Amino acid sequence: MSVLVVDDCPAARESLRALLEARGYRPVLSAASADEALAVLEREGPGERGRSGVEVVLMDVEMPGMDGIQTCARLKADERLRDIPVLIVTGNTMESALEAAFTAGACDYIAKPVQPSELLARLRSALNLKQQIDSCKARENDLIQVTSRLEQANAELQRLAVLDELTGVANRRFFNLVLAQEWARAAREVQPLALAMIDIDFFKGFNDQYGHPLGDECLRRVAAALSEAARRPGDHVARYGGEEFAVIMPHTGPQGAAAVAERLRRRVEGLTPLHAPSPAAHGVTISLGVACAVPERGSSPDLIISAADRAVYQAKHEGRNRVVLFEVLPECGLPLPRGLRPHQTA
Repeated sequence: MSVLVVDDCPAARESLRALLEARGYRPVLSAASADEALAVLEREGPGERGRSGVEVVLMDVEMPGMDGIQTCARLKADERLRDIPVLIVTGNTMESALEAAFTAGACDYIAKPVQPSELLARLRSALNLKQQIDSCKARENDLIQVTSRLEQANAELQRLAVLDELTGVANRRFFNLVLAQEWARAAREVQPLALAMIDIDFFKGFNDQYGHPLGDECLRRVAAALSEAARRPGDHVARYGGEEFAVIMPHTGPQGAAAVAERLRRRVEGLTPLHAPSPAAHGVTISLGVACAVPERGSSPDLIISAADRAVYQAKHEGRNRVVLFEVLPECGLPLPRGLRPHQTA
């Protein structure tokens, strides 16, 4: 372990070097001034886990230029060097002088003339202190790394908890949460909210003929197409279940919702077929049921879900690959059939 001896007296430096090396301390570095000491420390750095460096400094107080106490204060102000223990070597053991040394950051002092037994005892104590500091810092760094990994893992778990594993869009759980939040906000702000429920046409026949792997690929491609088409800030695409998807459109009235839904329909219809034409399907198309409402305070988002479900049922009944829009009229309230007005875009 490396010790740095700082003293402007060559004889004193050599005496301390010889004593320390005889007791197994190697290498013993030396400096004749504060500037030399700072240069050595800058070059060697502190001894840390996994690397060599200066483990402790023996600093004479009386030196030309910057004295030992000022130099000690400089070391303690440097974040990289502040943990190196500094033993002040002084002939002035008055309380005021020692208080100044400890205030500057010295961990101990050695009175002149230096007694070998006292020097070695205080040096061992300083080195034990350095090892404890290094151990604490190592544990702290380990803890920081573990905490960082846990935070990353928790963030990934939270992300996965709201994503559909197959398609990569939001899952049903996230859909329910966002719809409830947007419904409540729309009620507070008296703003329209739109919801599109989307069903892939003839998906069961497609799955039966081409198998689940191609069916899964179809779901992934439809999800990607919907995500690309629902590009407005605030729109949320989710997999509702099976071959059903949903798009939540905050601050969107009937006209805007119909335009977004038609863009979604065209985007999916334009996908490159995954298969050769067959009786099951010539390409991928979707039926969309869109519902719009200005929610009333205390009402349930089930209103708009039921309306969108009825609209998608009508779209399928009328021939599929189309958009049907229902507007929930708040003055009619429940039941839902009396609160719906159908619109259609082919």
